[in-house]
Amino acid sequence: MNPPPARPAAGSKTAGRIVSWRDVEPAPVVLISGPEEYLAHRARDRIRSMTRGVHPDVELTTLEAASYSSGQLTMIASPSLFGESKLVEVDGVAQMNDEFLGDTLAYLQAPAEDVTLVLHHSGGVRGKKLLDAIKASGAPVVDCQAMKKDSDKLDFVRREFKAARRGLDPAAGQALVAAVGASLPDLAAACAQLISDVQGTVTEETVEKYYGGRVEATGFKVADAAVSGRGAVALSTLRHALATGVDPVPIVAVLAMKLRQIAKVKGASVSAKDAGLAPWQFDQARKDARNWDSAALAACIQMLAETDAQVKGAARDPEYAVERAVTVIAASVGH
Repeated sequence: MNPPPARPAAGSKTAGRIVSWRDVEPAPVVLISGPEEYLAHRARDRIRSMTRGVHPDVELTTLEAASYSSGQLTMIASPSLFGESKLVEVDGVAQMNDEFLGDTLAYLQAPAEDVTLVLHHSGGVRGKKLLDAIKASGAPVVDCQAMKKDSDKLDFVRREFKAARRGLDPAAGQALVAAVGASLPDLAAACAQLISDVQGTVTEETVEKYYGGRVEATGFKVADAAVSGRGAVALSTLRHALATGVDPVPIVAVLAMKLRQIAKVKGASVSAKDAGLAPWQFDQARKDARNWDSAALAACIQMLAETDAQVKGAARDPEYAVERAVTVIAASVGH
């Protein structure tokens, strides 16, 4: 049996660092911080798996910080008759009561031997004193912030395939985010399904085959049709997207992104690197830019800034506002 990974002492200067949920290892105290429940779940599963890999008989205990009773942590962490290792997972640290705060602050002064204490704080200011003490102790902190940007979700997809040692075409990753990127658990499940079901490199055509219906009901399909002048397709796709619950705000954001990409590549000597675009994005933007006049492009970008405000509350009918924007954009192509 391989020896367990080194467990830095709670006060070790080498332990106090932000670690990825993909890389976290068992330690005397681990703080999982952030509102993204799925990433917190993955981090906790990794710690469980690594702990059980070394100590198959580890004793697992879960606690709720909000309903904690004084003395529980000390009792649970006390050495058992048979000397088993212990894994203690605490949920709801952001809603902790005063008893939990006091006991955990005391525990940090001298963490028990053969115990891994995993604390999940979902965010907010509650418990700042404890969070500061955990960080000062040198415990690893797992950052589980919500993934709101498509670029972050695309990076997540790429890493999922890389971890599985599977190939993924760049356009396929973008298509997958467009199809199921609203929910990180759904996106992870889609990655797992493709990795399991598909042999060889996953392509954009593969994603279309599995998730085509969902891809068509997204802002990316709407934007692609609009900026290429296919107004009828753009409107029908938009209406289908809105009817299936897609929010107008991200649709407007994607439209604005597409127009900004076109504006970036209008310069004669600009490169993909200069524009800050992936090669496939650069090629598509250059293709679209051939059909756009600079003045019309500038006017549409300005209009989308106004539309963005409208769909975020300035207009009574945000769906009408985005429909109008799509209509204007499609009609502006070639003018």
